Amino acid sequence: MITFESLKQNEEIRTYISMADRSLAALGFTEHSFAHVTKVAETAGYILQTLERPAHEVELVKIAGFLHDIGNLVNRVDHSQSGAVMAFQLLRTMDITPEDLATVVTAIGNHDEGTGVPVDDLSAALIIADKSDVRRSRVRNQDKTTFDIHDRVNYSVKQTVLKINEEHTNIKLKMHIDTKYCSIMDYFQIFLTRMNLCRQAARKLGLEFKLIINEQTLL
Repeated sequence: MITFESLKQNEEIRTYISMADRSLAALGFTEHSFAHVTKVAETAGYILQTLERPAHEVELVKIAGFLHDIGNLVNRVDHSQSGAVMAFQLLRTMDITPEDLATVVTAIGNHDEGTGVPVDDLSAALIIADKSDVRRSRVRNQDKTTFDIHDRVNYSVKQTVLKINEEHTNIKLKMHIDTKYCSIMDYFQIFLTRMNLCRQAARKLGLEFKLIINEQTLL
């Protein structure tokens, strides 16, 4: 059975992820390379592991997390769907069952806020993990005077913590934003749709999603 750790070492897949991120860099997007996909994979794994889902599901969601943005190699538009097709073609040559392959592809194909729906636990965990990766180090542009709103919002985030409570009733995304670079309203201007999708995903997992910015509960 293919594992997350073995997938991370696959040179073909690493090439596609790297070149997909290169295309996004040319378009002015924030970092979508190994730092992002690894963090998403590990966060999605944390969610399912904390909720005591089977270890096999935890492994599958990590695989989906590592591959989720590979479709940016084709185009940013509809990248979740093209990424799902690419993942299908790549994984079907590896040691994975048709059911597991279908589960991974479904999660990848449903992670984007434009078209995604949390249809199962894996897709729900992947959505939350992806949308919660907001941080200063994802900003490529070093000239603050030319920041667009995405740069400002990501750069303003000094700390992000995602945590499920001990009772497994809610999942909190706690953020500290430096309002010198971005207002809380700026954050909602570009992330409200994503946060609403996180709420749907949390409900799929039997949780309530809470967004806390600068110690204020906003969702």
